[in-house]
Amino acid sequence: MMRTILMTLMMLATVSTQAGNGIYKQKVKDDSGKTVKLKQYKGKVLLIVNTATKCGFTPQYKELQALYTRYAAEGLEILDFPCNQFGQQAPGTIAEIHQFCTANFAITFPQFDKVDVNGPEASPLFTLLKSATPFRGFDKNDQRGLMMHKMMQKRDPNYEQSTDIKWNFTKFLVNRKGRVIRRFEPTESIGEVEAVIKQLLR
Repeated sequence: MMRTILMTLMMLATVSTQAGNGIYKQKVKDDSGKTVKLKQYKGKVLLIVNTATKCGFTPQYKELQALYTRYAAEGLEILDFPCNQFGQQAPGTIAEIHQFCTANFAITFPQFDKVDVNGPEASPLFTLLKSATPFRGFDKNDQRGLMMHKMMQKRDPNYEQSTDIKWNFTKFLVNRKGRVIRRFEPTESIGEVEAVIKQLLR
């Protein structure tokens, strides 16, 4: 039993190390279509988020901006990737999405081109993030977590077994060395996210 646990921990450490090496090899498109190499963010703490403008969680943009305002000077970067895969809640062009976000939430953190996060056309960045930090489940003691669990279970009784991103505003936290540290589901509070960010910024 102990040997099995140790082997599992070693495997997870290997995946995390590989993810750390891989983050800075990723290339993405910004909101103007320009290629951006993530190696430009070396040494930063990254919060990578798939977002939507017509979602019940869309007000989290305000909370994300508040985090960015508080911690950007200490080394936090928030990387925003709109995604239309969940209820088609990120309609429109990236220019329209950016205009909405600046007008309604005054965001100043980097916003990138729309991506798929699941399926055959998934962004390689999000494929890497999912492999490094599998889905850990929704908190069923939380009202929103239980709601999401029931909704997902109706669609797929085995949804918990997949590493796929479940909904908008799933967040991945990456430390200064490029290692994926934590995955936060959209129902988890920004306070929980902030607590871990503060530790990584020390």
